[in-house]
Amino acid sequence: MPVEFDRYRPDDLPDEGTNGRRILEFLAETPELGYRPSEIAEELAMPRGSVGTTLRRLERRGFVRHKGEYWAINPEAYDAQTASAIGLASVAEAFEGDFYDRNPEWDSELPDLDDDGSAEET
Repeated sequence: MPVEFDRYRPDDLPDEGTNGRRILEFLAETPELGYRPSEIAEELAMPRGSVGTTLRRLERRGFVRHKGEYWAINPEAYDAQTASAIGLASVAEAFEGDFYDRNPEWDSELPDLDDDGSAEET
């Protein structure tokens, strides 16, 4: 079935923990840069052959683009929602186990702020 090309946005991200997701997360960290497959393989400790195959699969799905041997996130397909999903997962992973993660009620003692930003008296 044809799609309106300018409005098409892939929305089915690879599953967490897969090579495809790991590569997307890595490329999303620096969307302005392109990497050789060998650099991606080294950075993510993946077999070089797996990286090449995964990049081609991601390209078919519209998530990545390449010029010559350099690969990067496809900004036209990698919309804000996709970036948020991966970004939030990366942030959550980075801070897993910190004080706030171990203490889910950390904000229960914070004062309420009224519209002008001052603390409300109780």
